[in-house]
Amino acid sequence: MQTKTRSLVGTVALLALPWCALADVRADEPLPKQQLTPTEVASMAAGKTAAPVQMTNLVGDPTKPGLYTVRVAIAAGTQVQPHTHRDNRSVTVVSGVWRMAYGKTFDAKALKELPTGSVYTEPAGLPHFAHAADGPVVILVTGYGPSDTEFVAK
Repeated sequence: MQTKTRSLVGTVALLALPWCALADVRADEPLPKQQLTPTEVASMAAGKTAAPVQMTNLVGDPTKPGLYTVRVAIAAGTQVQPHTHRDNRSVTVVSGVWRMAYGKTFDAKALKELPTGSVYTEPAGLPHFAHAADGPVVILVTGYGPSDTEFVAK
């Protein structure tokens, strides 16, 4: 009986452990209510300088702690060299054909074609690279900041 009691106590303790750990985790501040039509999103991005890569914060701020989503517009022909981010990211291709691959060296043969509607991940610390070979591309990047971009040394 004593062995069964110890076993049961150990099991209960193990099951309670995750809940104890969660008790110390603070919830994020609620996001502000926001509803944006495609026209409103485009107008937020309009007026930015004509750079090959334009980022527009839609939700949150990637430089601060918390959830964020940024719209990234990439000009036709732009190659994004291998780089990493400190946070995990989820990316959705909103328009265009994005070619993307993982690795420390840009390799055009490794690029996977990701048409509009595609989704991929950028795991924290994993080098990746991309190319807007066929025309302009727009992606939505969601992560949990603070974020950064560190290019791989050549």
